[in-house]
Amino acid sequence: MARVHFTAQLRRFTATPQVDCDAATLRGALEAAFLANPALRGYVLDDQGHLRPNVVVFVDGRRSDDRVALADPLAPASQIYVMQALSGG
Repeated sequence: MARVHFTAQLRRFTATPQVDCDAATLRGALEAAFLANPALRGYVLDDQGHLRPNVVVFVDGRRSDDRVALADPLAPASQIYVMQALSGG
């Protein structure tokens, strides 16, 4: 099963469960995570359902460039990492 991980930055705001799912695409995996904690949706996606500008996702070590459809294909053992960009200085 594919596994979705959220980095620690999001834990400051809401629970970030590690989710195992059998989704075929990145969007499906994210939807499985949002079922586990609906509050995550607002931190990851905007009101159009696209990735927020400050969020980046890696699927099997490669950055996802599809910020709209989130159609990256997943393998049965895919590892998905969702993280927020940090700013400051």
